[in-house]
Amino acid sequence: MAIDTTAQTHSTTSTAGLPAGPEGGGRLSVRARLVLFVLCAAQFAVALDFSILNIALPSLGASLHLSQANLQWGMTAFALPSGGFLLLFGRVADAVGRKRVFLGGLTLFTAASVLATLAWSPASFLAGRALQGLGAAAIVPAGMALLTTTFREGPQRDRALGIMGSLMAVGFTCGMVLGGVLTQLLTWRSTMALNVVMGAAVLFAAPRLLPESRNEVRPRMDIPGAVTVTGGLLSLIYALSTAAQRGFGDVPVLVTLIAAAVLLTAFVAIEARTAEPLVSLRILRRPTVAFGNLGGLTTIATMTAAVFLGTLYLQQVNHLSPVLTGLVFGALGVSCAVTGTLAPRWVARVGSAKVLAGGLLLQAALTFGLLAIGAGTTGTWIFLVVISLAGIGHMAAMVSYNVTATSGLPNDEQGQATGLTTTTQQVGITVGIPLLAALASTRGDVLSGVRLGLAADAIAVAALAVTVALGLTAAKRR
Repeated sequence: MAIDTTAQTHSTTSTAGLPAGPEGGGRLSVRARLVLFVLCAAQFAVALDFSILNIALPSLGASLHLSQANLQWGMTAFALPSGGFLLLFGRVADAVGRKRVFLGGLTLFTAASVLATLAWSPASFLAGRALQGLGAAAIVPAGMALLTTTFREGPQRDRALGIMGSLMAVGFTCGMVLGGVLTQLLTWRSTMALNVVMGAAVLFAAPRLLPESRNEVRPRMDIPGAVTVTGGLLSLIYALSTAAQRGFGDVPVLVTLIAAAVLLTAFVAIEARTAEPLVSLRILRRPTVAFGNLGGLTTIATMTAAVFLGTLYLQQVNHLSPVLTGLVFGALGVSCAVTGTLAPRWVARVGSAKVLAGGLLLQAALTFGLLAIGAGTTGTWIFLVVISLAGIGHMAAMVSYNVTATSGLPNDEQGQATGLTTTTQQVGITVGIPLLAALASTRGDVLSGVRLGLAADAIAVAALAVTVALGLTAAKRR
């Protein structure tokens, strides 16, 4: 299977100079590997940035005099724009050029990382985090669309998506490891400075390697759709990000949840009537897109929540240091990295739908296994082994969901499709933690609360795995 070097009917992709491996194979040429490396490095930096601050927040708060109640804004300030503007930037990338939007987002992300590194007050730091999130909202969908329009559907794209998916998962877990190590050995500022170094390195290589890709006919921007979906996603992410601290009964949380429901409902109504919608409802009606994204939302929301609950368990029940806690999750990163290289082969052998459902069921079974944890060293070892094995199911689901949700679509719809998958990722990261953290807080002690949260996590994965499997199987029979 060769890398696409031809203009599509509705999309222009300049990929000259990217010789492929043997026809029908999944091997990549040297230049194709360099292109993939650049795209993966940018996505890795974004995933790293989301989690690297987790363990550094207490140190950051003391340094900048950010109150305990407001520490969560270190995460929320990034999550709001990075999730809220994904669909909009995916559409803009289709229209004005995916490479251009990718480089613009990367430039903003790197400059914002400088601001966050040098922050002198809470306001300057949170401004830097918000601008990082805005840059990430451009990098992620544009980068994914560059990948799916550069590599033809089949073994090469499956392999490329597997590598990128595994690196994003590894980036998330590596962020926790590096956050603990850098904060303890240096200061919290080193966690932000790392983004500057990575962003500058990618900016040096990307203009020389990446092909340009845009729709041949520039679509008109769907302004009402852009306003409603961006406002709806911002409201939803804000509400879910603050619910764990304030509770779902808090008036601002309830108001923003209602606003999210109203705006997202309005968005669907607008898209049904717009000639050139931001997101085509025809795409959303595809079972592979709908159930693929549901599977992705499930695995991301539940695994990030399990990691969060595990952090509470390791530090507050078993009293591990930030460095040791990070190293425990480093084992999860290793299992994700290994699985990411193997999952494309499983997809090629049995199909992405079966790998997606199987990965979710494996993740559910092993999450149930985490209920065996208890206070003490034995519990820590049980957690380490079981969460690492659960990472196999999680990563298999991650790779196959990206393949499922972007397959069978023409190049001019890839920006919308990848915008959906990346929005799913961001919402998934945001949804799971506050819901299960709120549930865990209903118990009197940390250990029983963590167990309750993990039990709910496992049940949710199992139920939604069955839903995804039945939906994709029924679609295949039609």
